[in-house]
Amino acid sequence: MEFEGGVLLPLFHEHPMMPWNDHHMRKGDCCDYFEPQSDGYYCKLCDFFVHKKCGDELSEFLSDHPSHPNHTLRLQEKRGNVCDLCGSQIQNLSYYCDVCDFDLDLHCVKYPPPDVIDNFEMHPHKLTLVKKQTFFECSSKCGKTSGHTFGFTIGNTSGLSYGLSYKCDECCLSFFHVECVWHPAAIDHQPEVNHPYHSLHPLKLFKGPPPDYSDGKCRLCGRNVDKELFYHCSSCNFTLDWRCVVNPPPQSLMDLKAHDHQLTLLPRLDSFTCNACGLKGERSPYICVPCGFMIHQECLKLPRVININRHDHRVSRTSVLGDAAMNSVCGVCRKKVDWKYGGFSCKRCPSYVVHSKCATREDVWNRKELEGIPEEEGEEDIEPYVVIDDNTIQHFSHKDHHLRLHGNNILYEDNKRCSACTHPIGLHSFYRCMDCDFSLHQNCAKCPKKKRHVLHYERLTLVTNKDLKVFRCDACYRRSNGFMYKHGGKELDVLCGSISEPFVHPSHPHHPLYYIPTEEVEICNGCKNSKEDYVLRCIEDDCRFTLCFKCATQPKVVKHIAYDHPLSLCYGEEEEASGKYWCDICEKETDSKEWFYTCKDQRASLHRECVLGDSTGLMPRTVANFFGELYEVVLNNSLTVVADSKETKVNLDPEGVFDFSAKAGPENHVYELKLELHSKVNVEESKINIGVDEDDEGNDGAADMDMGGMSGMDFSNFGGMGGMEGLGGMGGLGVMAGLEGLGGMGGMEEFEDSDDEEFAKPGDKKDEAVKEEAKPVGVLKEDK
Repeated sequence: MEFEGGVLLPLFHEHPMMPWNDHHMRKGDCCDYFEPQSDGYYCKLCDFFVHKKCGDELSEFLSDHPSHPNHTLRLQEKRGNVCDLCGSQIQNLSYYCDVCDFDLDLHCVKYPPPDVIDNFEMHPHKLTLVKKQTFFECSSKCGKTSGHTFGFTIGNTSGLSYGLSYKCDECCLSFFHVECVWHPAAIDHQPEVNHPYHSLHPLKLFKGPPPDYSDGKCRLCGRNVDKELFYHCSSCNFTLDWRCVVNPPPQSLMDLKAHDHQLTLLPRLDSFTCNACGLKGERSPYICVPCGFMIHQECLKLPRVININRHDHRVSRTSVLGDAAMNSVCGVCRKKVDWKYGGFSCKRCPSYVVHSKCATREDVWNRKELEGIPEEEGEEDIEPYVVIDDNTIQHFSHKDHHLRLHGNNILYEDNKRCSACTHPIGLHSFYRCMDCDFSLHQNCAKCPKKKRHVLHYERLTLVTNKDLKVFRCDACYRRSNGFMYKHGGKELDVLCGSISEPFVHPSHPHHPLYYIPTEEVEICNGCKNSKEDYVLRCIEDDCRFTLCFKCATQPKVVKHIAYDHPLSLCYGEEEEASGKYWCDICEKETDSKEWFYTCKDQRASLHRECVLGDSTGLMPRTVANFFGELYEVVLNNSLTVVADSKETKVNLDPEGVFDFSAKAGPENHVYELKLELHSKVNVEESKINIGVDEDDEGNDGAADMDMGGMSGMDFSNFGGMGGMEGLGGMGGLGVMAGLEGLGGMGGMEEFEDSDDEEFAKPGDKKDEAVKEEAKPVGVLKEDK
C-alpha cells in the first residue's frame, strides 16, 4: 500500500517503509533469508528490511501451495518453529496450518520445490517430492541433517533426517534433502554474491568439485559442500555452501540455555575446545570474549533435561561439571570426564556424570526434552510383585494365585520350567504357584515391569507373552516363547533384557563388562564369532575381552539324559591339553581352549551346541504361536524317523552297520544316515518300524518295515557310536510334519531343525506315531 512518504506493509511492520536497493546481498527481516539483490523496503527507524518479493506477493492467506494443497495456510508469527519443508528454524513469520500443525517459512513459500525434478548430476532418474514427513538418510552422502533431526552420530555413522524429501520411484531406497537436489532459480543464476561473513571480496559461484587446496567444507557449518552449487573466494580460501549463503547462522545471539551473555560467531578456521561438551573444534564457534567461552554451533541445541538408557533417573545439563566429577568417568563411554567443561549429571546421584555428546547419541537418548515436564508417578511403578509374607508373593504375571518360595540347591530340578525364561528350574530357588503348575525362578520373578536397557533408547516393558508367541531376541537371536522386554519393534528375552552395566561374568571375573559400540571388529571370547552386532567388552587398557549376549546368557549348569550329574560350563583350559578332547554326543573333537560343558569328574567335554541345540528358549509341552499358526512344542529326546518319508530304505548289516535313506518334504530332499555300531547284531531278531501315516497310500508300504523280526530296535544304544554325524539334519523332521514342509526346506535357515524343543501341530497323528515308536537317546537340557 503506497502513500505519500513511503509504503505500508502491515503484515510485516508497523511503520512506513521506503523502497530500497543497495546492490548487496541482504537478509530480510520478513523471511530471515538472504536474497542475491537487496531490492525491497526499508524502515530506517527500526533498521527493518523486507524483500520486495515478500512485500509485494505475500498475503495473509495462502491457498493451494504445492507443498500443502489440501488446506489454506495463514501468515502468523511462529518464532522458533521449524519449517516442515526445508527444516530451517523460523525466526519471524511463517505460514501455518492449524489442522495439520504444518509450518512453512516464507522462503519456501516464494520458491516452492516442484513435484518432479531432473538432477542427473546427483541421480540418474527423475525425483519425486514426498509430501509427507518421513525419516530418511540422504543418498547424496552430504552429511547434512534437516527438519526435526536425529543429527547426533555414533562414530562415523550419519544421523537420520526427518522432513519432506525427494525420492526416486525407480530405486525405491534413494532419498534426498530438498536443498541437495533442487535450488531456486533466483539463487542458481547469481555468479557472484556479497556476503556479510566475507565482506573483503565477492564470493563466486562454483559448480563441480571444490579446489584441491580447499578442505571442501563450508566455513560456517562445517558440512561438505555439494558439487552442484557452492560459493568460494579463491583469494582467501573461503567457502560457503548454498544453505549458508541464503540462510547463514546469526552473527550474534542471546541464548540463556547456552550461556549467560551474548554470543558472537567467529567465522574462522581455529582450533578450540568447546566449553559445552569438552571436545575439540576446528571452525566458526560462538564466543563470549569477556568470559573466554567458546561453543560449537551444534552444541547450542543441546537439551537441558533428558532420560538416557544407562541410568534410571533423569540427567540434567550443566555448564561446568565441577569438583564432584573430578575423578568420575562417563556413564556411557566409561572414559574420564573433564570437570572443567559441561556435561550431564544426575541430581539424585551426584557422582553420575555423562559427556554431552555421549548423552545425546541417537542410541542413548530418545530425543525428548523434559525440561518443564514433571516426572510421572507411573514411572516409578516397576515392582513386579506384591509381598504377601516372607515366602509368598503375588506376581503381576499370575495375579489369580499366590506363589510360594522354594529353595533348591541340592537336587537338579529339570521337570519344572520357569515361565519367564523357559529354562529348567535347575539348582536355583524358585517361586511355585500354590494352585497350579506355574513357576518362576526367584531371579526372574524380580525382573522389573519396566527397565532401561543399553540396546534401546526407550524404556522397555516386561510382556508376559500369554499367547506364547515365538519371537527372536534382538540381542542373542535365540527363539523364545517366554516373557520378553519390548518397546515397539525391539524385543529381548528376559535373560538378555536383564543384563545391566556393569556386567560381571564368571569367565572374566576380575573386570566388569560394558556395552560400548565401536567400529572395530571384535571377536567374542566365548564363541569366537566376529559378526555379532552387540558385544559386551572389558574397558581395561590391556584387556580386549569381549562377550556376545548369547554367550553372556548361556546357562552355567545344565542336565543331559546321558549323564547322571549336571554338566557345568567350562570356559576353556588355559594350557594346551596333553591329549585330545572328544564330544560324546557328536563323536567329534573338542577344542580345549574353547567353551564346553563337562561333568563333575571332568571326563566329558561336550560341545555347547550339541548340549543346548538351537531352541532352548521354547517352553516344552506348550502350544506356541508360530507366525499365527499354533504348534505343540515337544522335547527332541529321541531319534526321530522321518514321518512323511518316501522311497524309504533301511538296511542292517550283521557286521554292525546300519543304513537309512529317504526322501521327505514337498521338494523331496534326500536324508541319509549311516551308523557303525560297536558290535555285530542278529538281524533275524531285529525289527524297526517307520512312523508313517497309515492313510498315505503313496509311501510304498513303508509304514511298517519288518527286518527279520526286529522287536523294537533300541536306539538309546546308538549314543556315542561312530557315524552319528548324519543325525544333524534329521532331528525334528518327524514332529515338523504339521509345518507343511517348513522343516529343512529352502529359505528357512532362520528356523533350523532343533536339537532341543521342536514344533508339532496339536493333535497331529503323525507326531503321536513318531513319539510312540521312537526310543530316547538324549534330552537336551538347559538351565538358567
